[in-house]
Amino acid sequence: MQLIDTHSHLFWDSFDNDIDEVIERAKKANVTKIFCPNVDVKTIEKLKKLVANFPNICYPLMGLHPSAAKENFEKDLQIIENELETGKYYGVGEVGIDLHWENNIEHKDQQIEAFRYQVRLAKKLKLPLIIHGRKAYDEIFSVIDNEIDDNLYGIFHCFTGTINQAMHIMEYKSFKMGIGGVVTYKNAGLDKTLKNIDMEYLVLETDAPFLTPVPLRGKRNECSYLTYIVKKIAEIKETSVDEVARITTENALAIFNKNNA
Repeated sequence: MQLIDTHSHLFWDSFDNDIDEVIERAKKANVTKIFCPNVDVKTIEKLKKLVANFPNICYPLMGLHPSAAKENFEKDLQIIENELETGKYYGVGEVGIDLHWENNIEHKDQQIEAFRYQVRLAKKLKLPLIIHGRKAYDEIFSVIDNEIDDNLYGIFHCFTGTINQAMHIMEYKSFKMGIGGVVTYKNAGLDKTLKNIDMEYLVLETDAPFLTPVPLRGKRNECSYLTYIVKKIAEIKETSVDEVARITTENALAIFNKNNA
């Protein structure tokens, strides 16, 4: 069995003291690839250090998180673009729109502009786009609907939407939905939505150190906890853990293997 974590922030400060052990636990849990999205210009160097220390398992993505799209974001986008054009990255992310926090809502226009810019950058570079969408699916769909073409593909990270929103994503044909710890939360309702989503559109993620799955909720999340997510998906889809692992791994490779990950 092989598992792929399509979204993990292993460069976060909370991993500074035991990253070697975290990676070893991931390997023992059959996690063979971990894709690590950037957040802002301040995290770039830590991301690079992580990848240098753990080649052949940690793969970097480069983008500007929507929460960082505020004043002077244009300057930050130029730094992001330069990284993508001069370094080896496997996707554009984590990008998107987040209208959950009040401070983010105040910068909605900047978020949308930064998102559209990075969508076009992903298309130009023919890299997968990793989308963060929190209380902003309509705004994200508005951008993607106008930009979708043969060069636009990727993952809707941490998908927690409705079946109608899932159907909208499936209509694009070129995007997967990242399923993480939220699927194990009793009142999240994602289990009901997943029953109506074909497995060909699903990939696994942890979003470590965040969104830790049950029964470890409240603790720091890490890549080895993918096993809890796989088990829950298998239960919802009434299939085996091995089958979920096989299909989601194939789906992840279909997204990232275009860049020899």
